[in-house]
Amino acid sequence: MDKSSSVPPAPSGPTGHRHRDRHGRGMRGPVAPPQVPLAASRAETFDSLVHDSAERLRRRLPQLGSVDFAVQEVPWLDGTGPGPDGADVVPLGGVVRGRRGRPDRIVVYRRPVELRSRDREERAQLVHDVCVEQAAELLGLAPESVDPRYGQD
Repeated sequence: MDKSSSVPPAPSGPTGHRHRDRHGRGMRGPVAPPQVPLAASRAETFDSLVHDSAERLRRRLPQLGSVDFAVQEVPWLDGTGPGPDGADVVPLGGVVRGRRGRPDRIVVYRRPVELRSRDREERAQLVHDVCVEQAAELLGLAPESVDPRYGQD
């Protein structure tokens, strides 16, 4: 018996994998090259907003040089319940005090910030305001002394 006759033929037709390039255009690639901002994910774009805000604050306040700035998707809610108006309060950021040789950390929560901003410009301003507020809390200062433009549109 011929061995080649026992091998089933390769799939073809609409359910097979042979015709992925049906129209002769080649395999699809990315819409934009990696260096173009379109190629950055929302999370990467958000990370860069936090990084830019952290650098601005570190230039202004050298004592923030050892502070880590981080992004977390959502906050871990502590179950404290609703706020004064009866609605659950979802924080936009937080401070984690350093322990056992770990540096202090300022955390910005990506999803709550994204849900409260309409566009990239508003998101960048809100991210910076959250970073300023958390840095002020960490250092025991008023937000206006951390950044004099705090709260101004």
